[in-house]
Amino acid sequence: MHIAILTFDGFNELDSIVALGILNRIRKPDWRVSLCCPRQEVTSMNGLTVRAQSLLEDAGSADAVVIGSGAQTRQVVADAGLMARLTLDPSRQLIAAQCSGTLVLAKLGLLGGNPACTDLTTKPWVQEAGVEVLNQPFHAVGNVATAGGCLASPYLAGWIIARTEGLEAAASALHYVAPVGEKGAYVENAMRKITPYLPR
Repeated sequence: MHIAILTFDGFNELDSIVALGILNRIRKPDWRVSLCCPRQEVTSMNGLTVRAQSLLEDAGSADAVVIGSGAQTRQVVADAGLMARLTLDPSRQLIAAQCSGTLVLAKLGLLGGNPACTDLTTKPWVQEAGVEVLNQPFHAVGNVATAGGCLASPYLAGWIIARTEGLEAAASALHYVAPVGEKGAYVENAMRKITPYLPR
């Protein structure tokens, strides 16, 4: 199981790194989560430079893909060469996007006419791309999920874990990262957000 977290220059650390941490709560020999970048190093919106663990071309063969947001997403979607390196397929992959990552999905035509979630800054750009934006933190249709707001990344991670490892595994991963004294309420709230969008 390979989960690729698409991480571009100007990336939002809360999207890529929080998702990376939660997804890595699954301890299985074949479970791999990677920061997937256009080149060997990228620098975040706050100056954090990270090394790629996989490259964009690897996302096409990943079992799941998370598209994080960032300050340069509009430049990313305007770069035809960069976008051409993304060969994602929701018929065989779980695909999750957060905040401006939803704009990437819209430009790739992967939302299929369905509404989506994004952050308030990105909302008008996603609407310009012809997508209805919902006023909620998480939404999924089939194998494609979107989230809005930096701290909604646990919902995307929980959804991927629930889809692949089950509800108990998702609840356990979220319980581990939840604030002490609020763990039960935190997990209950998160599961309430994602459970309606899981296959019956």
